[in-house]
Amino acid sequence: MNRVRDGSVTILGLSQLRMCPPTSGVDSPAEGGRALAVALHERGNTVILGGRRRDRLDELTAAHPGLDAVVIDTADPESIRKAVAEVLDRRPDLDVLVAMAGIMKAEDRRTPEGFLSSAEDVVTTNVLGPIRLIAALVEHLRGRPGAAILTVSSGPAFTPLAVTPSYTSKAAVRALTESLRLQLADTSIAVREIVPPAVRPLMPGHEDNEAGMPLDEYVAETMALLEGGDREILVERVKPLRHSEVRGEYEQTVALLSGGH
Repeated sequence: MNRVRDGSVTILGLSQLRMCPPTSGVDSPAEGGRALAVALHERGNTVILGGRRRDRLDELTAAHPGLDAVVIDTADPESIRKAVAEVLDRRPDLDVLVAMAGIMKAEDRRTPEGFLSSAEDVVTTNVLGPIRLIAALVEHLRGRPGAAILTVSSGPAFTPLAVTPSYTSKAAVRALTESLRLQLADTSIAVREIVPPAVRPLMPGHEDNEAGMPLDEYVAETMALLEGGDREILVERVKPLRHSEVRGEYEQTVALLSGGH
């Protein structure tokens, strides 16, 4: 599959995006994943969106008739097994997996109390989540013509933020995607990577931060890029982070992003 073709693919979007500032223990809405799911649905694709909270999924499917959903917790292997079995029973023609799972937490490694549990939580979700999803569906997808796996890394996978050290686990998603593409090169599965920038209003308390890309603009540009055949889905706003090292601007970009840290 070289592109997302309107009306011709079945999408399983598994989204567990959490942005956790140090002052909040409440998960913010996974706006980016849901917005992409709705955009794909509106293009005529069959979309099954995964998430941890049934109430939020019910609200979304009620607001967008025809959009489907399944409860899944990517940190729980049994939850993944049940959700995948339910989806394949419901839609045996599934041919695209969008493996989107991520947590971003502010951490201070200079004070180790509580840091380890935070890091383990982030790595479990950001790295093991996509690995488990792919493992659960790769054999099915190999039997589907024009199939695709889309992973979701992040700009900080290439240029990190000082305040969120464990979020560099997204770099592992990047490497996983590259290796997976090589291993599946002789199969029907195309492997692509979506690389989002900071998107408003995903970070609680920073909804009006001009450094973030407005959500509607991000979705529109990403959808246009998905129509092409590029292996990396790079909106313009993420390119300074993606290419900072190649351009010789890595140190300056890190300093700009991290401020006084």
